Amino acid sequence: MSKSNKRKIFIVDTSVLLYDMNSIHSFPDNDVVLPLIVLDEIDRFKEKPGILGESARYINRFLDDLRSKGSLHDGVILENNQSIRVETSHSENVPSSLDLRSGDNEIVGVAMHLIASQDSEVIVITKDINFRVKCDALKIKSEDYYKDRIITEDDSIYVGQKKIEIFSPDIINEFYEKGSISCKDLDIELNPNEFFVGRQQNNSLIGVEKNGKIIHLENRIEQTCSVTARNKEQKFALELLSRPDIPLVTLTGKAGSGKTFLTLMAALSGLQEKRYDRLVITRTLQPVGKDIGYLPGDVNDKMDPWMGAIVDNVRHAFKDLTYFSLMREKGIIEVTPLAFIRGRTFNNTFLIVDEAQNSTIHELKTVITRVGEGSKIVLLGDVEQIDTPYIDSFSNGLTIVIEKLKDEKLTGHITLMKGERSELATLASKVI
Repeated sequence: MSKSNKRKIFIVDTSVLLYDMNSIHSFPDNDVVLPLIVLDEIDRFKEKPGILGESARYINRFLDDLRSKGSLHDGVILENNQSIRVETSHSENVPSSLDLRSGDNEIVGVAMHLIASQDSEVIVITKDINFRVKCDALKIKSEDYYKDRIITEDDSIYVGQKKIEIFSPDIINEFYEKGSISCKDLDIELNPNEFFVGRQQNNSLIGVEKNGKIIHLENRIEQTCSVTARNKEQKFALELLSRPDIPLVTLTGKAGSGKTFLTLMAALSGLQEKRYDRLVITRTLQPVGKDIGYLPGDVNDKMDPWMGAIVDNVRHAFKDLTYFSLMREKGIIEVTPLAFIRGRTFNNTFLIVDEAQNSTIHELKTVITRVGEGSKIVLLGDVEQIDTPYIDSFSNGLTIVIEKLKDEKLTGHITLMKGERSELATLASKVI
């Protein structure tokens, strides 16, 4: 038997287990090794709120259950023919230049021990980019955890619109006369709620897919509140935000493209028209310095440092914060950390997840499954600006939601291409 056909040994890092609790089951017909230091690191997260604490507690309980089936020291076989065992420290294999107090370096010692003592291929699985670089320098094979990644760097991320050249002016005339045109007549395929831009010399056709046809935009929000789209992508965003038949909307774009402002205006319009009972704004927290628990005040006070973009847009729209503050006092507008969403249900709610690109797919799945009847959820973010360790433009939760749900009628997406904050801001983003 060639080495490639043998069972492989996967050393799974703490970052993978916390990122996806089900990763511990994801190596069928192979051997999973958990260095002892990983168990210590997992234990430190078991009291954390949100997905991290839930993942840590799940791993602890699962390993405890395995003890009734065999020895974790020798290895326990699962139903998928995968084995799991815990490996003690092998500090004697760690290069002298590395600090033995580092958890990553203890994992290096385990990897080098297994490479020297086992005939099977040994691979370290970690979400930590720097750890993968370190492994490469030490000639240890390492990989990212790819189970959630559905596109690669060679693929393009779905932008929510398609542009083509139309050679017959009759098609454009038919569209404006009848109010719609079949996608088959244009010989194109569009995803549900995908936008279409067709050009024919000085004429154009702009519409959105619905049930196999391209129909006119309705722009309900522009008719009910004082907001005007500055470009076609903003028009597309307003269409998605106002459509009651699209409960999940994803908006991406660089800073200043208007995604937060347009979404807030749509939410406040929905509150005024009694289409929603409340507005809930949430985001994952990436603390700099002290964690949220160390900040003074209640949850609203603690969230204020992370709500700057929301507050700035409210101030821009209403010139002060009186209305926003009053609505928060009445509980009609609620600001809450993403980690506190689990277990709740949101009926008749306009739910905004800001900076969604910093969330994992597991965090976003948790919040999306909280959405009840009569509600709308909008995920906002810039997939080129990732602040969370272990995820990137192609593996963050927002990108995965966009790609996995682009074929569904209940969802819609648009990427806002142009910055509208100011000429200076647009210039700086392009040139500097």
